[in-house]
Amino acid sequence: MRQVITSYILPILLLLAVQTHSHNVTLLLANHPSLSSFNHFLTQTHLAEEINRRNTITVCAVDNGAMYDLTSKSYTISTLKNILSLHVLLDYFDAQKLHKLPDGSALTTTLFQATGAAPENTGFVKITNMRGGNVRFDSGDISSSYVKSIEAVPYDISIIQISSLLLLDTASAPTPVPTEKSFTEIMSAHG
Repeated sequence: MRQVITSYILPILLLLAVQTHSHNVTLLLANHPSLSSFNHFLTQTHLAEEINRRNTITVCAVDNGAMYDLTSKSYTISTLKNILSLHVLLDYFDAQKLHKLPDGSALTTTLFQATGAAPENTGFVKITNMRGGNVRFDSGDISSSYVKSIEAVPYDISIIQISSLLLLDTASAPTPVPTEKSFTEIMSAHG
């Protein structure tokens, strides 16, 4: 009897103890057609998977017009991934937090910085509360403004819209396209 109870209850307790992620960025963006291109490229670059694995994150989305300006430049998927990873902040910023920044500004790490592809401290974004409801995002020489909150799962994920792309020369520099190797080539190379 004891063994039967243990075999049924233990798996249930383990399932309750395992924490599941409570967000899916592509599903959260799906109800916003003006951000469909941004959403599409999060999937194409596999950034959506990285975002969904993380907690306490902010995605700074841009509208289809801004994405057209980016995609019309024929960047590789690797370069697009670098640029879009600059729009993923590794902290939670909703509308309320943006308008109540301590000391009026904050410097936050982006996913681009966390990848190790950003030289020195170029993968940081400075957020400044300009008062009167205006919030500015600065990366290098490029500034963008807060437009509105899109979706939020408090303290887990916040998706906000900003007015334009955040660009850095280091993020938009051409990156080599990964070469395809077969599994047998890799195994042969390593004995």
